[in-house]
Amino acid sequence: MRTRLTLTTMMIGILTLAAVAAINVLTKPSQVLAQGATQISGIGFFAEPGECTDPEAEGSDFALRMTGDLEGCHYVFVEDAQCSTSGTYREIGTEIFVGSYNGALGTFRTTYQFTAKYESCPNLIGEIFGRCQHPLIGNSGTGVFEDFTGRIDFKDDVEEGNFPYRGHLQR
Repeated sequence: MRTRLTLTTMMIGILTLAAVAAINVLTKPSQVLAQGATQISGIGFFAEPGECTDPEAEGSDFALRMTGDLEGCHYVFVEDAQCSTSGTYREIGTEIFVGSYNGALGTFRTTYQFTAKYESCPNLIGEIFGRCQHPLIGNSGTGVFEDFTGRIDFKDDVEEGNFPYRGHLQR
């Protein structure tokens, strides 16, 4: 009888600790991203006029509306762009994402390199393919994205006119 009472008491204690831990994770946005690499994916679309208007993005060249694991607006600041006579295009710059992950808000910054092939490169007409890499700038995150590293890769879906992404975030 005493053994059964002790086991019951231990189980109640363990369940109570588990409940407290779960409540702490749910109430602390910085804990939404687990330890280790977290895989992310979704689709970006060119933002419609007036859709992405965060003041932190003032002066951006354009914005993507992000869906999937990242929900929000991804603002792009082009720093350099070059075309070759063969139609190869290369662009570099910086970005800021303003939005949420698993319902928790935050921001992060990236650098990026975009490469593509166009039928007419000087005019950027007739994209044949495009892809870009976005390493996250360490210590640039706020809210849910505070203290993280990672990378997001986009591969343009030329036929659909959107930008599927995948990557990872890590604390």
